[in-house]
Amino acid sequence: MIRNVARLLAVSLLASAAMPALAENSKPQPVPWINTIPDARDIPYPGTITLDIDATDTKRGIFTTRETIPVAQAGSMVLLFPKWLPGNHSPTGQLDKVVGLHIRGNGKDIAWERDPVDVFAYHIKVPRGVKTLDVDLQFASATAADQGTIVMGPDIMRLQWNSMSLYPAGYFTRQIPIKATVKYPDGWHASSGLPSKSTGSVYSYDKTNYEILVDSPVLAGRYFKRWELSPRVDLDVYADKPEELAATPEQIDLHKNLATQAVKLFGTQHYDKYVFLFALSDQIAGAGLEHHRSSEDGVKPGYFLKWKENSNRNLLPHEYTHSWDGKFRRGADLWTPDFRTPMRDSLLWVYEGQTQFWGYVLQARAGLVSKQDTLDQYASIMAQLDNRPARNWRPMIDTTNDPAISRRAPRGWVSYQRSEDYYNEGLLIWMQVDSILRKQSGGTKSIDDFASKFFGLTDGDYGEVTYTFDDVAATLNSIQPYDWAGFLQKRITEVGAPAPISGFAANGYKLIYTDEQTPSTKQAETTGKRTDLTYSIGLAVNNEGALTSVQWDGPAFKAGLTVSDTIVAVNGTAFSGQVLKEAVTAAKAGKDPIILLVKANDRIAPVSIDYHDGLRYPRLEKIGTGEGGLDKLLTPR
Repeated sequence: MIRNVARLLAVSLLASAAMPALAENSKPQPVPWINTIPDARDIPYPGTITLDIDATDTKRGIFTTRETIPVAQAGSMVLLFPKWLPGNHSPTGQLDKVVGLHIRGNGKDIAWERDPVDVFAYHIKVPRGVKTLDVDLQFASATAADQGTIVMGPDIMRLQWNSMSLYPAGYFTRQIPIKATVKYPDGWHASSGLPSKSTGSVYSYDKTNYEILVDSPVLAGRYFKRWELSPRVDLDVYADKPEELAATPEQIDLHKNLATQAVKLFGTQHYDKYVFLFALSDQIAGAGLEHHRSSEDGVKPGYFLKWKENSNRNLLPHEYTHSWDGKFRRGADLWTPDFRTPMRDSLLWVYEGQTQFWGYVLQARAGLVSKQDTLDQYASIMAQLDNRPARNWRPMIDTTNDPAISRRAPRGWVSYQRSEDYYNEGLLIWMQVDSILRKQSGGTKSIDDFASKFFGLTDGDYGEVTYTFDDVAATLNSIQPYDWAGFLQKRITEVGAPAPISGFAANGYKLIYTDEQTPSTKQAETTGKRTDLTYSIGLAVNNEGALTSVQWDGPAFKAGLTVSDTIVAVNGTAFSGQVLKEAVTAAKAGKDPIILLVKANDRIAPVSIDYHDGLRYPRLEKIGTGEGGLDKLLTPR
């Protein structure tokens, strides 16, 4: 055997010696790539695109599109599918759901070739004599949650124009005229921020440009009711079942208050007409996506019918605020001329952070959520960030990259990663700004003054006005002189510092922990079907015992637990959320650890958690007496 090995080795060495050495220039080199997709130019597109969509195949969830695109000359042309989507802050166009693409000219097929680098681009050669391209495609909605976002059900649908149309490269999208028509199932209604006229089940939408079309999605369905919240704001509600539309006059009055309080805050309205596209549905996915003259809002059924059981009504105030903050005023590096140009999200702590701030303020001012529930929700936000180890290594400004990094997919170990913290940490920063304005001005100025000056420009204008970091600081300085640039720069870039919760204390409320839950956290546990012990043993677990989160460096983490483990028993008793809470409470009075029987993969073993500080839940405690800054902030105008 040894002789055979030696013989083989000798043969191999002889063969190697016979091979010439590789020439230096024969080593692999990168294949050259030349970008042949024209950059967007701010010039008019020659002609009006027409878009006809058949949205009647609700059984299979398929939208069928026929698009006609005028062309000025023969030769090379590139058609684009929208990739970088406003509101998503990331390249999340659902190209994977496009099927059956055919392009024709004068009735003959025109071959298309996908760009080898930007797969959202299609190259074609327009034949001589062809003046119009006929584009046929289907957009196949997910029909189950594991396929993606479900947008079409048997009784309700969301129609997003960007998912079922192409547009010509080389032009600002605001320069591309388009006229759309949609056929819906018989007996359905349809709502959009873009005006339309209907003949039976066919809706013909006003001619507009492609930028505005994409910003004007549709909510349609069998069961519909409209409430006028103001002469310029409508609440259009669609539901899986007609009984879900049974809102009380008192509930609608609170939504009217929202429209009133927002206008009092900002001073202007940046739309001609605004509509909440509000879905109460299990058939399609929930939503929260801002647009200039509308918002896509979606929650589970029971919004009106289970009003007292759930005070989580922040969605509409948040998305409505975006009409001013994010749609009208937008970070200069986030605004793009088309849906191919990458967005840069560095100012999302203003776009989303201040919207998060005003969303909670407006829910309280409108009465949609009580002041006490709002305070309790603030406490949860503050505790979350005040117990986030990721603050030790990652600055908040870096989380503005998260939409592009994770595409908003679930992330593990959030406490040590951070996940889009520009929302809630942005809220904390803007509360600090409010407290500083009040202190420095002797109580004569507040963040309300910033809102009206920064966002309250030309009434009725639903274009965009961009801004930079310096513009934000300069506006604050014009209200109250201070080192705003230095303050903001420190807050968004620092690491290793405590969460910026001092603005709440300066405005009259401090964060504390008690062993008693607030009504708000109880509701969150009930609706989320889970038990949250993040601030005690450092975990949250669903009603089946599966861990949904583990706090990095918390007691559960140190005991070796992770998300994907399942608690089978607690101190020898079959698991339930209540049994787990009782065990945490009992451990406070003794020295024995909490013993969990845990299933990890295919193994079951005991896990010991040596924790004795009892249950801990966040809440806000008022400092002093009288009306503080936060009390004033939450008071209706």
